[in-house]
Amino acid sequence: MGKNKGARIIITLECSCKNDDTINRRKPGIFRYTSSKNRRNTPARIELNKFCPNCNKHTQFKEIK
Repeated sequence: MGKNKGARIIITLECSCKNDDTINRRKPGIFRYTSSKNRRNTPARIELNKFCPNCNKHTQFKEIK
């Protein structure tokens, strides 16, 4: 028998402030985190509040493909 892929996958979280030009940014660019999630328990996309060093504050990070 072959091995199955498993339920845990690696995801990328991207800052939602990437399009806001009104924010005073510390540095330009898009900041991303990587994490893992269980595909069976959470099939929908994840949104987490994390610290963005570009914006210098906590913002909403959304899962991207």
